[in-house]
Amino acid sequence: MKKNDKGVVQRAIVTPDKHFPLHDADAINVVKKAIEMVKPDTYIDLGDTGEWTHFSTHHWKGRFAKPMEDLIPLLDQDIAEVNAGMDWIDESLDKIGCKKRYFVQGNHEVWLDKFVTRYPYLKHYMTEKALRLKERGYKYYPYNNKKNLKIGKINFTHGKYTTKYHAYKHLDHYGESIMYGHTHDLQRFTKTFNGGTISSWSLGCLKDIENDEDWLGGKLTNWNHAFAIIDWFKGGNFKVEVVEIIKGKTTLWGKIIDGK
Repeated sequence: MKKNDKGVVQRAIVTPDKHFPLHDADAINVVKKAIEMVKPDTYIDLGDTGEWTHFSTHHWKGRFAKPMEDLIPLLDQDIAEVNAGMDWIDESLDKIGCKKRYFVQGNHEVWLDKFVTRYPYLKHYMTEKALRLKERGYKYYPYNNKKNLKIGKINFTHGKYTTKYHAYKHLDHYGESIMYGHTHDLQRFTKTFNGGTISSWSLGCLKDIENDEDWLGGKLTNWNHAFAIIDWFKGGNFKVEVVEIIKGKTTLWGKIIDGK
């Protein structure tokens, strides 16, 4: 964080659903360059960091379940690919000395924990262990836990609603300012009252959108690539800057960032 930013006591970069290895490489490169440019002291991962294809119940539950000797190598492959994605981002965080790191578990990561519930002798597949979060220096917040990550006057969660007006729904449910991922689109809702305002932000995703549209049979989505920069001031008040990434490019603080 720039030392001449008077009044700013903390700065974070927040990233939504990356779904490694189904990520958008150019968008991730933009995030990495933004981290090295902004130099935040805090990094927040909103979950669904991995796709976790082979941890889906389709692969290990029911009559189509794979034999364990065939499944284990595929699970290990998933873990290796997602860790490689996290290594890629951590490289930039390490470069700037960002020490405060938070991981908010997504619904896709919950698949790992459900698998271990079925096979408790495979505890090393639990999210926190599979992603080596303690080793990486991340503080871990389980999926939509009653105790959200809260910094100052804003909360962070993976997200739980996917209705048309999900930003309104999240704000109505939590009753405090909140930022989340999950829906893959950008949306904001604000309520004003005598004490000020509270808002909710849906932060989009960093997944390969074009390939997902192919998987959806050509159906168009309203998904967006984005991340957020948050500045906090004394007393917990904050400012959110949502940075949208368009075809692997964005502008930030008057400069073009190209992820190619």
